Amino acid sequence: MLITTTEKIPGQEYEVLGEVFGVTTQSRNVVSDFGAGLKNLVGGEIKGYTKMLQVSREKALQRMEEEAAAKGADAVVMMRFDSGSISGDMQSVVAYGTAVKFVK
Repeated sequence: MLITTTEKIPGQEYEVLGEVFGVTTQSRNVVSDFGAGLKNLVGGEIKGYTKMLQVSREKALQRMEEEAAAKGADAVVMMRFDSGSISGDMQSVVAYGTAVKFVK
């Protein structure tokens, strides 16, 4: 399935099916949280959290694509990510966009 951040797909006409979402919420384990606390003292990238966010984005994108496919979509346009913290140790990521079907 074509997923794009643009509004238009060059050379394609399509009808809008509606908005689609994919959401995931992840939490790191105690060992990762301890390592992150130490890293916070000296600065630098917290690789465990970076990996968690990468995995979260992939899961959210996959879930959004599955929802679009269930609606019969050929593509998702105007795709975006959003994220936020929940109670300090959890991260929620949402992928969202507009599901469209190509007009032949």
